[in-house]
Amino acid sequence: MKLYRTSNGHFAEHGGSYYLVPGDSWDALVTHENLHDFLDSIVKKVEPALTFDPALIKAPIENQEVWAAGVTYYRSRSARMEESKSAGGGDFYDRVYSAERPELFFKATASRVSGTGEPVRIRSDAKWSVPEPELTMLINDRGQIIGYTVGNDMSSRDIEGENPLYLPQAKVYDRSCALGPCVLISNEPLAATTPICVEIFRDGASAFSGATTLAELKRAPAMLVEYLFRDDRFPYGTFLMTGTGVVPPDSFTLASGDKIQITIDPIGTLENWVTQGA
Repeated sequence: MKLYRTSNGHFAEHGGSYYLVPGDSWDALVTHENLHDFLDSIVKKVEPALTFDPALIKAPIENQEVWAAGVTYYRSRSARMEESKSAGGGDFYDRVYSAERPELFFKATASRVSGTGEPVRIRSDAKWSVPEPELTMLINDRGQIIGYTVGNDMSSRDIEGENPLYLPQAKVYDRSCALGPCVLISNEPLAATTPICVEIFRDGASAFSGATTLAELKRAPAMLVEYLFRDDRFPYGTFLMTGTGVVPPDSFTLASGDKIQITIDPIGTLENWVTQGA
């Protein structure tokens, strides 16, 4: 069951048909006592909507925060160590990868998040920027994983590499995060074989492509959630990005005008254009 947030309301997709979900509060849906069964009951008793316009899809977020987990894939560990070795941070990331406690950091508020078809940004003072394709979990206010979406954790590698303490500036800025196109509502975890694929287009041609699977994710999603909810609360639920296992080569940096496509089956494809500056 897929759930879309659009400018014309919320829609559940099932079997190729779309069903209008009553109510106008995304927050109320996310905190529903049993969202999966609620949507299932709607699909069974409501006639499919006559029209559904993909151009009206919005980012699936209202008052949720977005958090992120870092160095959860070996490829990410290696990239972070390489970019920060001149600043003495290489050992820092190796220890994070091996530690029991995961790296968790605040990523975005809803105002900083782009939906599919909207632009993402690279910082005006960054020279080395990359997208980070990530499976992103939707967690309700009770700490239960209720769904999954596609996430793009935009990152300024040169700023983070200069000093690990610059991580907030490298990660948190306007349009530094994208989510969508929908949330796959499921009570079951995704299979370890689930692929995460990214392709970047420049001037109409492919400039980079890469893929990984959830089997490469070092930390169990439930464990990441448990740490996130320790001594913290999220009254509207929250999103948690699970880290990236796909990192472009050091010679690659995003440019204004690039198009980023991130696909996670069975969720869908998140597509964004890149801009730089205000």
